[in-house]
This record gives sequence, structure tokens and C-alpha cells, in this order.
Amino acid sequence: MRPESPFLSPGVRLTDLAHAIGAHLVGPGDLLVTGVNSVEAAGPHDLACIANRRFQEAAHHSQAGAFILSEPCPSLLRPQLVSPNPQYDFIRLINRFFLRPRPAPSIAEPVWRGEMVRIGPEVTIGPFVTIGHRTTIGTRATLSAGVFLGEDVEIGEESFLHPHVTILDRCRIGSRVIIHSGAVIGSDGFGYVQHEGRHHKIPQLGIVVVEDDVEIGANVTIDRATFGETRIRRGTKIDNQVQIAHNVTVGEDCILVAQVGIAGSTTVGNGVMIGGQAGIIDHIVIGERAKIGAGAGVERDVDPESIVLGRPALSYQEALRIQPIIRDLPALREQLRHLEQRMNALESSHPHTPSRKKRSSSSSSRKK
Repeated sequence: MRPESPFLSPGVRLTDLAHAIGAHLVGPGDLLVTGVNSVEAAGPHDLACIANRRFQEAAHHSQAGAFILSEPCPSLLRPQLVSPNPQYDFIRLINRFFLRPRPAPSIAEPVWRGEMVRIGPEVTIGPFVTIGHRTTIGTRATLSAGVFLGEDVEIGEESFLHPHVTILDRCRIGSRVIIHSGAVIGSDGFGYVQHEGRHHKIPQLGIVVVEDDVEIGANVTIDRATFGETRIRRGTKIDNQVQIAHNVTVGEDCILVAQVGIAGSTTVGNGVMIGGQAGIIDHIVIGERAKIGAGAGVERDVDPESIVLGRPALSYQEALRIQPIIRDLPALREQLRHLEQRMNALESSHPHTPSRKKRSSSSSSRKK
């Protein structure tokens, strides 16, 4: 049985979809599109996206009613929306026509609310939410079930906190921020002083600031600063299970993939992309628009717009030269062992032949 489209709509004519994004319509425009789906799972009233030519073969076997793609494909024999950026325009159509409407604003019970709490209009609050003293919640924000907000917290307009998000005291969340389940914003930074063989905690007195349009994945942890602030700048997107330590600054429009770890007081520039499970040590600077490969271990500053790979992280060019050598190391070791055995055999068969070291010394003496 074909899976149902994940986005349902009463139906939008294909002509109206084309007009909404300024796409060129190829074929009839009277199809009523009621949903969107992948090429493989789409049904006869779904719109599917062909991101590039690799998916055209799959599209011929698809049951989708229409496609959005970057150039016409005459062999598909179905209506097509031609767009210079089909993936982006596909998202625009989903957001405008095919998302389920938000539920009507409401405040469930039970909710624990501290003193001097300010809640803006059209806010939605689920059950078992805790709101600390003097906390402010902006217009049309959503706090799902089990959210915990500490004291003096600020939540911006239209931000959406999924179930069991924790925002601790004095942290500030901007507008249109999405935070997924289990994330903890404002936990203590990891700082200790050793004295007489014991670890003594350094009080963590700072805050976390998350700017507008940031998305934070499930079970992400962002530590409050020792002093001052840990800051995530506008438009950055953070995948699940990322750890950001105290006093880190992450620039605008960055991408941090799952299980990235950034140690304290590191600065990440605007537009940086960090692959999964990369680790970055403390007190370094990652330049703007740099790319860090998955699993990289970054131990020094990274230049703007550069690409680094490996552990320890090296430039893209160095890593490409080194990786084939690493794969060949077992064979190279065997070759070296055979060469040593042959050298030993030669020296054993000519016991009076001076070693290379001795011959070199004799030659040097004669030259003198």
C-alpha cells in the first residue's frame, strides 16, 4: 500500500502553485494538488521534487501527478513546474500551501507559573510546563508539554519549543527559533580548578544567547558562559546531539552536523559548515565559510574559506596526499621488512664488507 502524503491540503491548482513561485508551467495546469511527497512515494495528486538529473529515472516510475525540476523533461509526460532552484521552491510551496495549520492558541493545565511572568498574545502552552519568575514569552510562541523555563528567561516571538526542552536561568532565545526535544540551553560550563589533588568547581555566572531564526536539534547541549555569554548567531542550524561549551561564539548561518563538539572559548565564523562527529579544541578561531570534514580533529585555527579533513585536521590538499599513504602502510611495512632481511643477508654473506656507515666515513676521510 502506498504511504499517504505527509502533508495534506484541500487542494491547490497547479497553475496557482506555478504562479506562487514564478515557475514555468509545462503541461496542463488544472491538476488539483493535495499533497507533496518523495518521488518514490508520491501519488497521483502529489507534487514531487526532482532535485537533479540523477532522479529523473526514478521519476519515470513514479506515480506523482506533477513534478518540480530545473529543466523540462519531455519524456515524463506529466505536468512540470520548471524552476531554477527546485529544492528551494519546493520548500516554499510546502510552507505556503501544505503544512497543517497551527492549533488555536491555548494554555493547558497544569502549568506552573512564577511571579511577574509576562506572556504575549496567541501563545500556546502545553501541559506540565514550568515557567520561572520574571520570564517573558513572546507573541505566538509555543511551549510544548514538559518544557522548563528558569527564572528571567526570554523567549522571542513565534519560537517553538518541542517537548521537554530546558532553558535555564537568564538565557535569551530570539524570534522564530526552533528547539527540538531534550535540548538543554544554559547548563553549567565544564570548569574546575585543581587544588591539593581535588577538583573545585568554577562558578558559571554567564548566560546563553540564541539569536533569531536558529534551529537546535534534539538533545543538544549549549553551556552558559563562565562570564559574559555563549552566543549562537542568527540563522545557524544545529543537528542532534551537538555539544557547545562555555563562551563559544558560533557565527551566522552556520551548519553543525550531529555529534559535533566545540570546546570552550572557540569562535566559529559566519557560514562555517562542520561535519558530523568533528571535535574542535578550545580557544581557537574557525574562519568564515570554512568547511570541516566529518570526524575531523581541529587543533589549531582554520583559515577563512578553507577545507580541513582528518585527525589531526589538515588542509584538503594535504589530506588527499596522506590518505593513500595511510592505506598503503601495511604493504609498505612489509616491503621495509623484506628490505631489512635482504640487507642483513648480504652483510652476512660478506662479513668483511664495511657497513654503509663505515664506507661513508672512509670516503670522507679520503676526501680530506
